[in-house]
Amino acid sequence: MSDGQRSPTTGDGQIVVTGLTKQYKNLRAVDDLSFAVQPGRVTGFLGPNGAGKTTTLRMLLNLVTPTSGTATIDGQRYADLTEPLRHVGAVLEASSAHKGRTGLNHLRVVCAAAGLPARRADEVLDMVGLTPAAKRKFKGYSLGMKQRLGIAAAMLGDPRVLILDEPANGLDPEGIRWMRGFLKGLAGQGRTVLVSSHLLSEMQLLADDVVIIAAGKLVRQGPVTEVMNSMTQGGRVRVRTPQVEELTVALRELPATVTPDGQGGLLIDGVDAPTVGRAALGAKVELHELTSERPDLERVFLDLTAGKAGIR
Repeated sequence: MSDGQRSPTTGDGQIVVTGLTKQYKNLRAVDDLSFAVQPGRVTGFLGPNGAGKTTTLRMLLNLVTPTSGTATIDGQRYADLTEPLRHVGAVLEASSAHKGRTGLNHLRVVCAAAGLPARRADEVLDMVGLTPAAKRKFKGYSLGMKQRLGIAAAMLGDPRVLILDEPANGLDPEGIRWMRGFLKGLAGQGRTVLVSSHLLSEMQLLADDVVIIAAGKLVRQGPVTEVMNSMTQGGRVRVRTPQVEELTVALRELPATVTPDGQGGLLIDGVDAPTVGRAALGAKVELHELTSERPDLERVFLDLTAGKAGIR
């Protein structure tokens, strides 16, 4: 790998937040927050507006001083990292550049300031699919192109850690799909990817783990599938049958709640699909549909953060 493409860090890229607190006069934006982000995985950082996500990321990147607690990367504060661009790439807002400067020249300026070879600008433009727009002036870039340029700048030092705040803003569906594949690919290389986003359906597809906060406090963290499954409470089963009354009678003997779905079917809470199937078989009820429904990330998120949103 060429110069400027290999991060000199010997750590694995783990992010550790411990007891992190930020107090602004009468407002506690982040409140004793602790979590860890592991390498080789995409971690979604989620929360309602005003939850403290951006403040947390800014403290992690030494842009805001914590009131108390620590935020470290490979056991070090960002401010103590040697050649931080080679350790951490970050995008907290759409890329900003001189309006009359081309995307390529903007990146070359960053390379010069960071002591990176100029050719790295071409490499990262190709990486994010902006080579055709390399010589276009920044003032002609769309918001989505600015997002890609920001990610390109973050990748100049080939960092092991990537921190992004709302990276899909301004991207069309094709761009969002590209972003998903790009970030998953980076995690697949063993890098640490921390992404804050409000696009919960996209985060369900993208993230391996989630950290959910509300009002500055940790609400839930863990693998996406575990977080969603923890809210199933036995799951919900959808059934269609021409023998609704017979099945309802059979299910009364179980700890199940039966509710018409308004479309000729039944929604059954409290038992799983195999249990419903056995009850139907025992009652000689014909089933046309028997499916398990699991809550998606959006439903789980709303349940976990209900009444905890704040305006900050």
